[in-house]
Order: sequence, then structure tokens, then C-alpha cells
Amino acid sequence: MNDLKHTPLHALHLELGAKMVPFAGYDMPVQYPLGVKKEHEHTRQQCGLFDVSHMGQILVSGEDTAKALEALIPADLVGLPKGEQRYGLFTNAEGGIIDDLMVVNGGDHFYLVVNAACKDQDLAHLQANLGATHKIELLDRGLLALQGPQAHAVMQRLCPAACELVFMQHQRFTIDGHEVWVSRSGYTGEDGFEISVAADACEAFAKRLLAEPEVEAIGLGARDSLRLEAGLCLYGHDMDATTTPVEAGLIWAIGKPRRHGGERSAGFPGADVILHQIDAKDHLRKRVGLRAEGRAPIREGAVLRDASGNEVGVVTSGTFGPSVGHPVAIGYVSRDWEAPASNLFADVRGKQLPMTVTPMPFVKPSYYRG
Repeated sequence: MNDLKHTPLHALHLELGAKMVPFAGYDMPVQYPLGVKKEHEHTRQQCGLFDVSHMGQILVSGEDTAKALEALIPADLVGLPKGEQRYGLFTNAEGGIIDDLMVVNGGDHFYLVVNAACKDQDLAHLQANLGATHKIELLDRGLLALQGPQAHAVMQRLCPAACELVFMQHQRFTIDGHEVWVSRSGYTGEDGFEISVAADACEAFAKRLLAEPEVEAIGLGARDSLRLEAGLCLYGHDMDATTTPVEAGLIWAIGKPRRHGGERSAGFPGADVILHQIDAKDHLRKRVGLRAEGRAPIREGAVLRDASGNEVGVVTSGTFGPSVGHPVAIGYVSRDWEAPASNLFADVRGKQLPMTVTPMPFVKPSYYRG
């Protein structure tokens, strides 16, 4: 256990009575004494505070940074206004996804937030491709997510100006004398903020938020059930280097200017594969939402079969959805079975449990768009 890394909030998690587990090389809180189900419900009803400091925060600066990043990411970054954030993907030559990330146009730099398990590989990928022309810096900062319908009210007390941000906008503010970088975004389907703060100021800032009556600390267990209900992918589970954005249902992450007929068409790794799949629609499998009856969750790895027992897919994430009252899952199925209301069976310990293909998200998102 001693080789696990710690976030700046590690001591605070222990103080709060968290149950700690290894995650992406870090010792992280899976739950607090409140418990996963109540933490999930609290976030949906009030406001939860998540430590996401294990994620990689990277600054890229230099000439034409947007154009340089477009050589690695198929999003429209040249057209991303200053102070706005966009979801992106790093792709490989085969069209597979090597990570998903958030990209912010900071004006004289771009700020990237990447997955914890991929950050060393992402940094090496950026250095290898952009290192000769651009400065690439892995930051030592904490990252907090304040999520839920009361996040706005809480932020109003700390930094009223941040409440003027709408979904996917990003700005720097000063709170309690510390510069914080705030975006109106999150991974729960709720309104909320993601807040980057200097590592040495992170604990005091987290305590300040936790002192607000609406706020509870939320662990990785509820983070997973919240994002699953919101239909959001978890890298390494719902997509990986063998999955294309088209198979993963992420065509919207391929900017229109980067597609065939666009002004900066292609020019990213795997463009031939990805753009062909967008146009020809000849990919063989598709990411879908799945629901089951009862209460037993259908977990990652469960094989999906048709009524005749033929294998037609696999579950990649699954849990019980406290907000919807039934098990929810994400998986991949062959294209014949992607239509909503398709009836399948999950193979769980020799039993065939019925599952229905369901549109995602499972809960209606509450993003604040102004």
C-alpha cells in the first residue's frame, strides 16, 4: 500500500472517516460514513464535494497551440473561444481512444484535464508530438468537484462572480486570497463546478466548502453511480484503445470542421478509420444503455446474449441506480441489437437475467446553460 500516491486531501479523507481504496495508483476515498447510496442521493438532492486531484492537469503553451493540439485531438479547438471548455479525445492511428479529456482555451495557453491512469502516457504523448515547439507542464494542483442542485447557492457565498459562468465556461477567480480556476462542469449530470486550486491551499479550501450546510464529502463509489446514471463513459471500462469514437457513441466529440467537408478535415491520428465510420456507418458494435429489473446490479464483464443464447455483446459498467430505482449498465452490442427496447439477457453466474436496451442518460441532466 505504501507505493500509492496521495492527493493533497489525503489527511482530510482519513479525518472524515473515509474508507480508502487503491484507484489509478492513488489511495482514494471510495465512501465516507454516510455510505454510497446516501452520498449519491445527497448529490442529486443537495450538493456533494468530490476530490478529483488524482486527475492530470496539464498546461500547453506556445505558438498556435490550438492548431498543434488538433493534430492529436479531433475536436474543433481552433474555434474554441477563450474561457470555454470542450470535451476531447486522444486517438491512435487505428482510430482507438487512448484517453478522453477536457480542453480549456486559457488565452495564452491551453489547460487540459486528463484521466489519472493515463496522465503519464498522455504527458509523454504530448511531449513526443508537441515538445519541440511547445511548453508542456504537468501541474501540482488540487482539483475539487462541487456537484448538485445546491452547488450554485454554495458558490454564491464564496464567489458570486463564478455563478455567472454557464455550462462549459471556465475562468480564474480569487477566493480567500487564493487563485482558483473554475469551470461550470462535472461528471454527475448535475449542475456544478470543477475547481483547480494550489495543492497547499486545497485542504483549507475543501474544509471551507464542507462547512456549508448543503455540502457532504462524496467518494468514488457514488461518483461512479452518478456518472453511470448520467450515461457518461469511464475511460478504461466503457472505451479504450480498441474502441473508436463512433462505436462509443461519441461522434459529437469530433468537431464538424474536422469531418469530411470541414475546413480542417482529418489531420488527427486514425482520421481515416473514424471519418469512414461516420460516413459509412459500417462499424460492427455500438455503446448502449441497459436497464434490468430487480435490485441486483449487472457488473462489468457480464456477457449479453439474445433469446437463442448467441453472444451479442458485453457489459462494460454496471451498478444499481439509486435515482432511478433499478440496475443500470453501459455496454457494447452488435449493431442488430442497438435499437432501444431490444431485449437481451445478461449471463450472471449461470443465470440469464433480462436486460433492455435503453436510451441514455438514465436521468435528465441539470446542466446550467443560463
